[in-house]
Amino acid sequence: STSARRRRRIVVVFTLVIGATLLGLSLNLEPGDSRFYPATFALAAVWAVGSFASGPLHGGWAHTREGQRLARPVVQSIALGLSAVAVFLVGAVAVAQVPALRDTTFAVLDHARFASLPVVALITVVNGIAEELFFRGALFAAIDRQYTVLVSTAVYTLTTVATGNFMLGFAALVLGLLVGLQRRVTGGVLGPMITHVVWAMGMLFLLPPLLN
Repeated sequence: STSARRRRRIVVVFTLVIGATLLGLSLNLEPGDSRFYPATFALAAVWAVGSFASGPLHGGWAHTREGQRLARPVVQSIALGLSAVAVFLVGAVAVAQVPALRDTTFAVLDHARFASLPVVALITVVNGIAEELFFRGALFAAIDRQYTVLVSTAVYTLTTVATGNFMLGFAALVLGLLVGLQRRVTGGVLGPMITHVVWAMGMLFLLPPLLN
């Protein structure tokens, strides 16, 4: 209904302002700063609470081999995430040859180098899920249908660019477009969440060795 769409949009805007601010603050903390943990968990909480407060969210469906749309998009999403990891790793080989780009990428990965890797991995999973709940869930549903992929990807990219790291913004652009199209095909957030988490974990564990 019109009133439900209006309510969702209001909640989305407030959540976006708070989330973008927290994202910028958390990623601009010095690597090893103890405030990084609570800041990033708080960020995930903001995305998740805002998403559920905005209205209903759907998991989505995928076509089975028999052509029936009855299965949850799990296997396909894992495969898509692994494909995205492979593409980004190939790109990382080129990035490693350019000191400025390599240093910009390391600025994000430094949080994993100077903090507890298991905790950072947990943060990566939790925030990946929370981001998809918001950007491919609440935000996606608040946008007029013909502009969902374009607008959600643009907002996701601009929110990430606000951190001041353009390499992170570029990654958000590519990933946002990929999971945005996936969201449109499956009709829900489960597929994008799985793809995002698989991609993020691949970047966390496989990217640093390629850049050294």
